[in-house]
Amino acid sequence: MSIQSRTYNSLRNSFVALVFYVVNLLLQFASRKVFLDCLGEDLLGLNSTINSILQFLNIAEMGVGTAIACTLYTPLKENNQVAINEIVSLHGWLYEKIAKVIIIGGVVLMCFFPMIFGKTSLPIGYSYLTFVVLLFGALLGYFVNYRQVLLSASQQEYKVQLSYKLVMLLKIAVQIVVLRGCHLGYVYWIIIEALFAIIAAISLNFTIRRSFPLLQTDKSQGNILRKKYPGVTTKVGQLFFHKIGTFALTQMSPIVIYAYTSLGMVAKYSNYMLVVTGLTQLLIAMFDGLSASVGNLVAEKDTEKTIKIFRELFSVRFVLVSTFSVVLYLLMEPFISLWVGENFLLSTRTLLFIVVIFYLNTIRNVVDSFIHAYGLFGDIWAPVIEASLNIGLSFLIGYYMGLDGVLLGVIISLFIIIFLWKPYYLFSRGLKVSIWLYIRMYAKHTLIFALSVVAFYYSVYQWSNLVECWIDFLLNGVYWTLSLLAMLGLCALAVEQGMRDFVNRIYRLLVRK
Repeated sequence: MSIQSRTYNSLRNSFVALVFYVVNLLLQFASRKVFLDCLGEDLLGLNSTINSILQFLNIAEMGVGTAIACTLYTPLKENNQVAINEIVSLHGWLYEKIAKVIIIGGVVLMCFFPMIFGKTSLPIGYSYLTFVVLLFGALLGYFVNYRQVLLSASQQEYKVQLSYKLVMLLKIAVQIVVLRGCHLGYVYWIIIEALFAIIAAISLNFTIRRSFPLLQTDKSQGNILRKKYPGVTTKVGQLFFHKIGTFALTQMSPIVIYAYTSLGMVAKYSNYMLVVTGLTQLLIAMFDGLSASVGNLVAEKDTEKTIKIFRELFSVRFVLVSTFSVVLYLLMEPFISLWVGENFLLSTRTLLFIVVIFYLNTIRNVVDSFIHAYGLFGDIWAPVIEASLNIGLSFLIGYYMGLDGVLLGVIISLFIIIFLWKPYYLFSRGLKVSIWLYIRMYAKHTLIFALSVVAFYYSVYQWSNLVECWIDFLLNGVYWTLSLLAMLGLCALAVEQGMRDFVNRIYRLLVRK
């Protein structure tokens, strides 16, 4: 696959994902506002907590999807249909085993619901109903939707957006209408959740059949295929530990916060995290299709070209993530006040910790993409230490500092493992060049960030109006984002070859089209 083809596919995936991101974000904020107004913060907190519990059960997935995607890059590149059928069949067999484990785990966990949700004023039936329906939706991914890995690995992620996520957007819109119009809104909300999960699965699988008409899977051959492709099971075993680290990072915080505070505090925190998740999803949308593109690049085994692409992607992502981090800090409190009211504001220090976590957790994605492309999952000790630090420090510091302590524990674990170790691991085991290349590149970008923020503060921010209404919020948000983005982008363009290479690549693609 040529560089131009990879770039085109990535841009196509990114454009479609970006459109869906904008629509989804607007619907999510509207849905959350309606949920709070109609059902209250306790039900919202319950929903967030149960989602975290489901993510705990999903640890059983063990990274099978990632391992299968890595294994599919070469057969897809060579158009080896036999290998593609066998690998996807193995995927389905493994997912079926995992789904059974999740079902057993879910039944066991439900036995403890009276204890887990004992301090809430909500009927215990709400907990069971919510859990069963959300678990049903998750299990469809294991029994029915597993073949979508082909769309991701072949850089056709946009088809997932058009077939599956379009239905899920419609679901949110219907839920908003139902919550507004029915006195038993939550019951109907749950019914709609289950119904649209089925419709989305049907739509996705229809798209997969059209995209891969020669695909034939036979899950009954899974045990034989497991021996034929031992690399998959090896990577799965390694990725299981990485899944633990991911879960500790993304899902443990609401559970720990609930342990020390209340469902109300979980709801306030989850409001902030919805904004953070929105920005994170924006970055994902902008870089959608990157993993498959990098996977195809690494398959060519051209180290010089791979390092060149790494520098391009790192420079672009650094500029975007740094800009979003600053604007997030400046606009989060006004947004929460305008959206759900000042009663849902957290402290400024808590906001700072949330922004630091956002930065560390999004700047990592370029390194992660290359690690996945190389299949470098052998550092199983790293996610174990990350999860141990994350959970241990969150409980320990959280005991003394509450919510801020929980977030500080997350920051420490991210800094040690993600910020320090992962780049070294990629450069020493994957790219096989000196880590000083990365350090010099990062130091250069950090310097231009500091200079740009100082220039932004004195030339833009201190002359801006206070945010007192939605018009102020929109005008300042656009003005601040574009100003800082321009300052950082121009500085990067002046001093970093990676940014210049990226701009030239986009220019050549546009001229060619």
